[in-house]
Amino acid sequence: MKKLLIVLIALTATLRASAQFEEGTIYAGASLNGLDFSYSGAKKLALDFSAKGGYCLSDNLMVLANVGVDTNSDYTNLSVGVGGRYYIIQNGIYLGVNATLKQVDTQRHNDFMPGVEVGYAFFVNKHCTIEPAIYYDQSFKSHKDYSQFGLRIGIGIYL
Repeated sequence: MKKLLIVLIALTATLRASAQFEEGTIYAGASLNGLDFSYSGAKKLALDFSAKGGYCLSDNLMVLANVGVDTNSDYTNLSVGVGGRYYIIQNGIYLGVNATLKQVDTQRHNDFMPGVEVGYAFFVNKHCTIEPAIYYDQSFKSHKDYSQFGLRIGIGIYL
């Protein structure tokens, strides 16, 4: 009985997500990054906010643009970036890549950070999702401590 219930839940999640990643779908989302689970050697633990917009170029393939701000008592980071997502087999699991340009206020330096993420778009209703993801952003600064690994929790709207 337990196995049957798990199969039904998985099937339901797959069916509910099936029409949301089609060509022409517009996406708007926001996320909290870090959630005090983010780590980099330069800033230890941090929390930041980002907003995203996207468009499905074809079934299961989305391009994204994002802006973000990360504030702390010592600095303010502003960021802009582009990226993409590939939704695996219409079930809500996605693989993402991105490239972000960050500017750190106190040091007035720019940092180009390509990154990867794995996440899941859990549909609350037909258009709204909760999107947990694990991410890694690689810094190109000479000091390795600017790279980041963390957890991201977001919300998304698929139209």
